[in-house]
Amino acid sequence: MYKIEGSTILVTGGAGFIGSHLCDALLGRGAHVVCMDNLSTGKTENLEHALSSEHFVFIEGDVNDKAFLQPIFEKYSFDYVFHYAAVLGVQRVIEQPLLVLDDIAGTRAIMELACEYGIKKVVFSSSSEAYGHMAELPLKEDTGKELSHQTHSTSLYSLVKITSEKILEVYNYNYKIPTCSLRFFNVFGPRQESSSYGFVIGIFIKQILEGKSPVIFGDGYQTRDFIYIDDNINIALRALESEKADGHIVNVGMGRQTTIRDLAERLIDISGKDLKPIFQPAREYEIRYRSPDVTKMQQLLETSIEDNFNENLAKTYEWYQSQQA
Repeated sequence: MYKIEGSTILVTGGAGFIGSHLCDALLGRGAHVVCMDNLSTGKTENLEHALSSEHFVFIEGDVNDKAFLQPIFEKYSFDYVFHYAAVLGVQRVIEQPLLVLDDIAGTRAIMELACEYGIKKVVFSSSSEAYGHMAELPLKEDTGKELSHQTHSTSLYSLVKITSEKILEVYNYNYKIPTCSLRFFNVFGPRQESSSYGFVIGIFIKQILEGKSPVIFGDGYQTRDFIYIDDNINIALRALESEKADGHIVNVGMGRQTTIRDLAERLIDISGKDLKPIFQPAREYEIRYRSPDVTKMQQLLETSIEDNFNENLAKTYEWYQSQQA
């Protein structure tokens, strides 16, 4: 088993929603953390807690620039890397589809340096978007690799995620660098973006706090698998620690489908406001159903997640509410 306490860990994309929570958790486990982020979507406000620690260093910079990365690897002698830097959100990819190709350069640079500097393990934040428009549920890690039937811009996002996973697999197999790719499903919680580039829970909460009805595109019966940020982070830490996870791609989710209509109604109930969802035409290319098979996660990482969906939604709502004060 790999040891977090006392180790030095690089977190790329560490000023983002998930990355900042990961930094906090690693510091709480006794690690020395170097966070790197270009702040294109990440925020230093997310690092308020981490920046108070003497065991934390923040570096603003682009992970795609290997020449910038190399002296950082040289200086800090990292034990592990969490590679979380990436173009964030499908909407951004739809608007600028070629932007996501930069992610491949970043993954390549990280793995080349991991090989050069003897990194003990690299954990990569992949995405459920790697499955594209696969219809068979629940989604399993050994499916979703045939994307030739997809021609719209979000399929490029899928392809880039899969390519990055493959880069890790190649380095794991050829150079014996332990790696693990985590396919995150819909993570939610405090610090998540709520702009039009954000994610559905944050967007709904923002609308409700403004006294507006949450806007649902389509009939609202499309489904997603929502996992709370604390649970996601605990799984990521287990993925680092577990030797069983080496070389694997692992779904990270609850294994529970929630309709968007049900989500909106739950958040309205939490708010106590007299609102009802309003419906607009479905968006082109939106994926109808998404739910992971979490068998591999449970077996390889020897863990399960307690389902506290309503409680976690309430905590998230309260956080957004506190940000308005």
